[in-house]
Amino acid sequence: MKVTLSALNTSESSFTPLVVIELAQDVKEETKEWLKNRIIAKKEDGDNNDDFLTMAECQFIIKHELENLRAKDEKMIPGYPQAKLYPGKSLLRRLLTSGIVIQVFPLHDNEALKKLEDSWYTRFALKYQPIDRIRGYFGETIALYFGFLEYFTFALIPMAVIGLPYYLFVWEDYDKYVIFASFNLIWSTVILEVWKRGCANMTYRWGTLLMKRKFEEPRPGFHGVLGINPITGKEEPLYPSYKRQLRIYLVSLPFVCLCLYFSLYVMMIYFDLEVWALGLHENSGSEWTSVLLYVPSIIYAIVIEIMNRLYRYAAEFLTSWENHRLESAYQNHLILKVLVFNFLNCFASLFYIAFVLKDMKLLRQSLATLLITSQILNQIVESLLPYWLQRKHGVRVKRKMQALKTDSDATLYEQVILEKEMGTYLGTFDDYLELFLQFGYVSLFSCVYPLAAAFAVLNNFTEVNSDALKMCRVFKRPFSEPSASIGVWQLAFETMSVISVVTNCALIGMSPQVNAIFPESKADLILIVVAVEHALLALKFILAFAIPDKPRHIQVKLARLEFESLEALKQQQMKLVTENLKEEPKESGKEKAT
Repeated sequence: MKVTLSALNTSESSFTPLVVIELAQDVKEETKEWLKNRIIAKKEDGDNNDDFLTMAECQFIIKHELENLRAKDEKMIPGYPQAKLYPGKSLLRRLLTSGIVIQVFPLHDNEALKKLEDSWYTRFALKYQPIDRIRGYFGETIALYFGFLEYFTFALIPMAVIGLPYYLFVWEDYDKYVIFASFNLIWSTVILEVWKRGCANMTYRWGTLLMKRKFEEPRPGFHGVLGINPITGKEEPLYPSYKRQLRIYLVSLPFVCLCLYFSLYVMMIYFDLEVWALGLHENSGSEWTSVLLYVPSIIYAIVIEIMNRLYRYAAEFLTSWENHRLESAYQNHLILKVLVFNFLNCFASLFYIAFVLKDMKLLRQSLATLLITSQILNQIVESLLPYWLQRKHGVRVKRKMQALKTDSDATLYEQVILEKEMGTYLGTFDDYLELFLQFGYVSLFSCVYPLAAAFAVLNNFTEVNSDALKMCRVFKRPFSEPSASIGVWQLAFETMSVISVVTNCALIGMSPQVNAIFPESKADLILIVVAVEHALLALKFILAFAIPDKPRHIQVKLARLEFESLEALKQQQMKLVTENLKEEPKESGKEKAT
């Protein structure tokens, strides 16, 4: 990208650059002029609310407008006859895929970022995060993630405190784990319901609690024949839903099933390695072979992480190819694909060990190895490695700027050059997925490895700071996105808590102490375990129903807001009726005069 300092010199006016559009080096002038005119034409249709909106909100509006630039009567991009266009095609998407536009990203506000860092992570201390400041700078979606991460970390502390003495003093006494498992089941329900209330408090304060997604704009990647939406009356691409369903059921579904089969095949190879390592240790009995017992689990944990990441790319491609109209529909289908695979890939071996092999010692070993290895790998791949690479790049940029001799102010130029080479933050998907899998490790097999919660707490305390560093210094500033909740992830966590009820009840029913109570009649044992499991599930749903999703004061404020809206509508209607009644005598008088 060729950038001149004169083009970036903003000292003459109060202009604040918000978003950078990086073009390829050899883009033709007519293409630049055409793109500039389309953007300016879009801008003139809107209002100027710069003083009313935050910088993050302005950047979100710019992104929204750029993504909704669509071809009308153009057949190609000017200067590039090979870049074909058709009515309704997203111009930005075509420019990106054609290599004319390299990337579009918002700039950091260095002064505001420094203030946020000082109150967030630069001083390591056990304190609450500045969620409102995070929301003001990064938007509601990222603020909700950090709010959930903080809440989930503190919610894990009771489990860690109770689980530690169980691990130290009653390791083999499975009958004593009944109390701990029961507490786990109630805990997993209560924390998710209480989070809904806290989330409602935050989003009401931010003004996004009642955000409607029903008339959401089509996502940038959505394509089809340009037509009129019969509901909104707006011009937008139209695509038959039956074609999308055919792609889902004839291509995506078989591919996901094939990946699940491959995951199970890799799992069986892992068990063959476990048998080999155990046989080697039994034959030699040396200290070296005792360490070797952990090697298959470590290798399997690394393979799981690699498979999860490769599958994620395939799932994104397939979901994009399905051509969903709304971003929310795209995200829901993507999350469903990824969650099904990740759940099987991460937990299938644990279920196999617990209910087929019935080897509790191997289950504890595998669970501990998978949990700790995945946490270490995530910290390295997501934070430490990108931070180290970014530091090296920053040093190179500063050396270039020092070698550049100019009288102009090169601060903005340096910022653009530095930030354009930063990695792109791909959203909160991977961060929520990490917490979801962690929740599974803690809740599914709590009565076998109660120390899992303690490891999760230690990881999350460092995760808060590493994720904050990642957002502020490693990645480009992401575009803000308004959100009313954590979305489909709430349902994912609730589903995991239901599965944990079944798992823990089955593990307790398999324990030697419980089996000793029913030495002859296994049918009675199964019936009692199923009855207890149903009773606990009923208790979960009663608790979920008894705890309101929104606090009482929020419900009152929302009801008052709805009442005031209806009253205002009534007054407006009465005003129109009165004006019409006043107009009728005048019109009749004119008729008599004529």
